[in-house]
Amino acid sequence: MTIYPVIMCGGAGSRLWPASRPGRPKQFLALTGKHSLFQNTVLRVAPLADDGRVIVVAGAGHADAVAAQLAEVGAEAIVLLEPEARDSGPAMAAAAAFIEALDPDGVAAIVASDHHIPDAGAFRDAVGIAADEAANGRIVTLGVTPTSPSSAYGYICPSGPGLSPVSRFVEKPDPETAARYLAEGHLWNSGNFIVAARTLMEELVLHAPGIAGQVRASLPDHGETGPVIRLGDAFRSAPKISIDYAVMEKSDRTSVLPVGFAWSDVGAWDSVMETGEGQAGAHIAVDSDHCLVRVPEGMVAATLGVSNIAVIVEPDAVLVCALDRAQQVKTVVDRIKIEAPAHADIPERRETAPFARFGDWMRTAALPLWTTLGVHPDGAFVEALTLEGRPRETRRRARVQSRQIFVLCRAGALGWGGPWRALAETGLDRFLDGYLRPDGAVRNALNPDGSLLDDTAVLYEQAFALLALATAHAAGVRPGRCEAQARILLDRLEAERLSAGGWRESGDHPFQANANMHLFEAAQAWAARGVDDRWNGIADAVAELALTRLIDAKGGFLREFFDADWRPAPGEDGRLVEPGHQFEWSWLLSRHALARGDDRAMAAAKRLYGHGLRGIDPRHEVAVDQLDDALKVRSDGARLWPQTEWLRAALAMAGLAEGNAREERLAEAGKAMRALNRYLRPNGTWRDKLQGDGGFVEEPAPASSLYHIAGAFDEVCEATRNGLVADGPVDLA
Repeated sequence: MTIYPVIMCGGAGSRLWPASRPGRPKQFLALTGKHSLFQNTVLRVAPLADDGRVIVVAGAGHADAVAAQLAEVGAEAIVLLEPEARDSGPAMAAAAAFIEALDPDGVAAIVASDHHIPDAGAFRDAVGIAADEAANGRIVTLGVTPTSPSSAYGYICPSGPGLSPVSRFVEKPDPETAARYLAEGHLWNSGNFIVAARTLMEELVLHAPGIAGQVRASLPDHGETGPVIRLGDAFRSAPKISIDYAVMEKSDRTSVLPVGFAWSDVGAWDSVMETGEGQAGAHIAVDSDHCLVRVPEGMVAATLGVSNIAVIVEPDAVLVCALDRAQQVKTVVDRIKIEAPAHADIPERRETAPFARFGDWMRTAALPLWTTLGVHPDGAFVEALTLEGRPRETRRRARVQSRQIFVLCRAGALGWGGPWRALAETGLDRFLDGYLRPDGAVRNALNPDGSLLDDTAVLYEQAFALLALATAHAAGVRPGRCEAQARILLDRLEAERLSAGGWRESGDHPFQANANMHLFEAAQAWAARGVDDRWNGIADAVAELALTRLIDAKGGFLREFFDADWRPAPGEDGRLVEPGHQFEWSWLLSRHALARGDDRAMAAAKRLYGHGLRGIDPRHEVAVDQLDDALKVRSDGARLWPQTEWLRAALAMAGLAEGNAREERLAEAGKAMRALNRYLRPNGTWRDKLQGDGGFVEEPAPASSLYHIAGAFDEVCEATRNGLVADGPVDLA
């Protein structure tokens, strides 16, 4: 028997306004200590799972909060996301159906995300006892021995002492009835259920077949096991009903296990007070007694001559109420919805027009800066600018020169009115005159004075030279010279193709995905020019290499380093997976699929995009640099360029999707845009490296990043033209 902890992460917690609101419900608040109620629940139930992973059922709108809070406590989970709330019946059914498909004999320990249970060991012991009974086909609920005749909870009438069948469930009573229930030995209904997944599904089929059918239809049909599973649209059609009404009050298989550990559903401010851990922030009390005071950091609250009150301060709202009337706060919320609706939910603090801001930054800051202070008098481009806009360089790599030519030509194509053509022509002439070896290959780097530094012909540099030449050719910048040099490099590529597929790189990692990826991009650009059909052959060859060798056949993710037979390199090198490259390959393969009608490439592109999302750090909402081949974070640093590739791929996937899937991709694109904007500085420079602690490394802005930024901007402009992005004009005109 395997226990699968399931955390139900729904509910609004309106009686805990203004701290708890629909956009930030109570389970995500630290009401009883340093962790949120949800985090405490995760830590409490995770030891019940064989692999430490819990199952979380949450609304799609809370996906980010769930991910961020899991990351904060170092926990893992399979998250089932509801497209809309349908109450606890369908939510629990989704978890049960998922577990049943995974393990027909699995037992679900279904718990609320927002309860306070200080004795985690006693709770797990009770679940263990209940699980043994559940394995025999019973639905076991934990009944808490009451400490007072509370009207805040529902009650369970057991049929006998100890673990016994349920006689009946009863709703929240009035105070007089609650006192009678206490005297008669009734138990508080904790809302925690331990049940075999198969048993719950059988009872749903019997008592609520509409739920069972729609929920099963909403699960993925290809055995997806997480970490995030979005339930399909069929879930929206499931009857909206609680599990109590759907099953518990009708089933003859329910049992209750009395438990004596401390428990609270933390449903109102009086129950927060009773935990003894609800105070937050600075409070000066003068002749005040039994007051719950919560204020944000940086503020202080003072009370004088008052008692038995709650003072809850939020940046936009304050609640002062008598603790003995805390259960009635919902009536205040109902008034607020009518008279001050802006304060019924948490204020929107996200940037509202991130794409328009990006366009303004490109037009008014980045391009003007890098086409003035970023260009040497001889037409060469600067390697880096300090954050104050001063040149810094110890070398001039070919990739910077070629990438800046690409940026200038694309800026011209998008309507920028600056001196892009003159700079592109001068830069291209300087590049072709200074970086070509006698054999026609592109050398790696020059010294700042223009003398030779490194004469190596690196595949990476050949690829970017070809991309620059193709972009300049399309812009009408020295087209004859571009075509002639591209033909020389194409002849070299044809001669250097490996028998095992792909092309070899110089240096310590000769068999790598990255250099071949950029060759793929360059080949696509030249194929679009229509001057030599051999470019289609190069693009097809790299696509085939990716689909058959670079992408893991089982996992669908793409590795970085390989041996001569294109098998994963030994050791840690072969385990490296970069989220940014999952996105970049996804974008390139989707373009290739559309150009060549390749369904296999399109399927791979979509899967790679999903794997790239595994690298989004929910704490900082950025794409990290490295994962391992288990798709777990290997390095939580986050450079700028993965954000651009996330943005570009998200918009490309949105253009391919329809309906809810398109909206999801666009939401992800919005997150990627906001992530990228964090790195961009008002003067046109940027920060390149975000550290795991949320701080940026203080260093000059590398010019090479502008290629990535411009590529993402290109995709934003395309999405704007196609009506996918509509937060303001996004262009360079």
